[in-house]
Amino acid sequence: MALYEHLLIARQDISAQQVDALATHLKTIVEGEGGKIEKQEYWGLRGLAYRIKKNRKGHYVLLNINAPAGAVIELERQLKINEDVLRYITVKVDQFDVSSSKNRRDDKPEGEKPAGETEETVQ
Repeated sequence: MALYEHLLIARQDISAQQVDALATHLKTIVEGEGGKIEKQEYWGLRGLAYRIKKNRKGHYVLLNINAPAGAVIELERQLKINEDVLRYITVKVDQFDVSSSKNRRDDKPEGEKPAGETEETVQ
């Protein structure tokens, strides 16, 4: 089976619980085709660079998928039908990122300063 990273943007006017239900529905589709969702991340409601179908914001969800190609084809077919999904992209990867969090600085231990920052520059 191949590894895929799948990112989708859902409409701004649905709730976070509805986005979670959508991700759960996608998980059942992938598992029904013989695949597995390795990780599911909800990135929250974020602003878009430009309007998509009259929406200025969208709910971002990242899925790490370990599945055959047929499962991804069925997943994308279902997303084309769903009116709550604004955009999606699926990329085949060699391995999953250790941390795909949007803020890398959160991974550092507390009290550690970013590179190039000294006592004098912090005020």
